[in-house]
Amino acid sequence: MLVREAIGEQLVDLGVRVAFGVVGSGNFHYTNALVAHGARFVAARHEGGAATMADGYARMSGEVAVLSLHQGCGYTNALTGIAEAAKSRTPLLVLTAEATEPTSNFFIDQAGMAEGAGAIAMRVRSPETALVDVARAYATCRNQQRTVVLNVPIDVQDMELPADARRRAFAPVGMPQPSPEDIARFVELIRSAERPVFVAGRGSRAEGAKEALRELAAVSGALLATSAVARGLFNDDPWGIDVSGGFSSPLTAELVSSADLVVGFGCALNMWTMRHGKLIGEHAKVVQVDIDPEAIGRNRDVDLGLWGGAAETARATTAALRETPRDDPGYRTSEVGERIRSSLRWNQVDFTDQTADGRIDPRTLSSELNRLLPSERIVSVDSGNFLGYPSMYLDVPDEYGFCFTQAFQSVGLGLATGLGAAIAQPTRLPVVGVGDGGFLMGITELETAVRLEVPLLVVIYNDAMYGAEVHHFGFDGPPLDAVVFPDSDLAAIARGHGCEAITVREAADLAPVKDWVSSGPTRPLVIDAKVLSREGSWWLQEAFGH
Repeated sequence: MLVREAIGEQLVDLGVRVAFGVVGSGNFHYTNALVAHGARFVAARHEGGAATMADGYARMSGEVAVLSLHQGCGYTNALTGIAEAAKSRTPLLVLTAEATEPTSNFFIDQAGMAEGAGAIAMRVRSPETALVDVARAYATCRNQQRTVVLNVPIDVQDMELPADARRRAFAPVGMPQPSPEDIARFVELIRSAERPVFVAGRGSRAEGAKEALRELAAVSGALLATSAVARGLFNDDPWGIDVSGGFSSPLTAELVSSADLVVGFGCALNMWTMRHGKLIGEHAKVVQVDIDPEAIGRNRDVDLGLWGGAAETARATTAALRETPRDDPGYRTSEVGERIRSSLRWNQVDFTDQTADGRIDPRTLSSELNRLLPSERIVSVDSGNFLGYPSMYLDVPDEYGFCFTQAFQSVGLGLATGLGAAIAQPTRLPVVGVGDGGFLMGITELETAVRLEVPLLVVIYNDAMYGAEVHHFGFDGPPLDAVVFPDSDLAAIARGHGCEAITVREAADLAPVKDWVSSGPTRPLVIDAKVLSREGSWWLQEAFGH
C-alpha cells in the first residue's frame, strides 16, 4: 500500500465521514482513497468555498471535517477559510499536498502560513511515521478543538508504506478543573449576587456542558445567555434569555446590563458579546471560565479567572453550592420570568414598517420569513451591515441551528457556510442570509448547491452597496463611488446558475416561498430582496469601535 492510500484509509478508520475540497494532481490520490474507504467527498468549485463548507460542517456536526487541497495555490486559495476556522477553534483537518523542492512553481512556506493564520502546522514526515503523523493530527483536531494543517509532501505520498509502519493511538485528554480554592471563591461570588447572569460561548457547546450549566444556574438563581456562536443553547430553558451582545433584544440587554455578576463560560467576553463593555454594569463582578489560560482577561479585566472546562467547572461549583444552597430566587423572580415569556425575542418587539418606494424594510422581510419557514431550520449568515436582521429575527431550534462564521469578520463566506451546515444537518431547512456584495463574492458555490440538490434558501439583503463602508463613512463624507453599485438583477443571475429565484420589494412578494417549501424542493431558492438601507445598524456602529 502506498502512503497516499494509507492516509485515506486511516482517516476513515479514525472517524472522518465527510471531506470537502477541490482536487488537483497533488491531492488526487488520497482524496480518492478517502472515498474508496467510505468517506463522502464534496467537490467545491473554489478552495475558499471548500474551506468554509468544511468549517460550517464541523461546527454543526460536532465532527472533525477534512479539507483536501492541492499544493501551493490550492492551499493559498483556502487561507481565509482556514483563518476563520483557526480563530474559531474549529476541529478542521486541512490535508494539503506539499511541494518540497524550491524549484517547483508550487513551493511556498505552507507551515509558516498555517501558523500565521493561527492553525497548528504538522507534516507527514516519512513512510515510517505516516500513520502516527496522521493520527496525531486528527487527535489534535478532535481533542483540542483546533484547526490543523497537515502537509503531505508529494514525494512521500508516492512511497510504499512499510509493513511494520508504526501505529499509535492518541487518547482524549481530560479538561482542566479549577482548584478547590478557586471554586470556593466562585461560590462566594454567586452567593453574594442578587442578579447573576451566565453567558455561554463556544466552549459551552462541549459534551455535557449544556446540562451542567443549566443545573448550576438553577441552584445559583442565574439567567442563561449565550454568545452569538452558541445561540440556541438554552432555547428550551424558561430562564434562557438568548444572545448577549450586539444582537440582544432590548429586554436581554437590560437584564444583562443589570446583572451584578456576569460569568463567561467558554466565552471571550469580547466587544461583540459585551457591546464594548456596555453590557457590564459599573459595579458588577466578572468571572471568566476557559480552557485556554491566555484567553482569561484578554478582552477585559476579571474579578476571578477559572482555568477549566465549562462542564467540569459547573459541576464542581454546583456540588459546592448544594452544601449550603441559597434561600432566595436570585435573578429568577416571577416578574422577570413573566417579562422573558412576553417580550424577550425580537419578533415580540413592535416596529414601524418602513417599506416604501420599491424597497422592503429588512425587519419586515426577516420577521415575515420567520413566520413562513418551518421551525426545523439551520440559519447561516455572511458578514455585513445586514447581518443582524437574519441573526435576530430568524428563530433557531437549538445550538445546531445557527452557524455564525464571524471570527475573521470576512465578507463572502455565507453561501459556503450554509452549504456546509446543510450537509451537517440534512433534515433541517438551510437558510442563508447574505448581502449583495457577499453573495457575488461567494457565488461560485451556487453551482455546487444546485449540483448537490441542496434545498438552500438564500436571502440576499440587496442594498446595491457595501453597506458597512457606506454607513461607516457616511453619505455626507468622502466620495462613495468605490462602494456603491448599480442595482443588479441577482434573481436572474441565480436562475442562470440553475436556481429558482424571486425578487422581493414588499411582504406580499414572499408568497412563493411557502409554495417552494411545501414542494419538497431539490434545488435552491434565491430571494433578491431590495432592502432599505438608510442608516448603519447599531451592531455595525459598535463593530467600528474596534
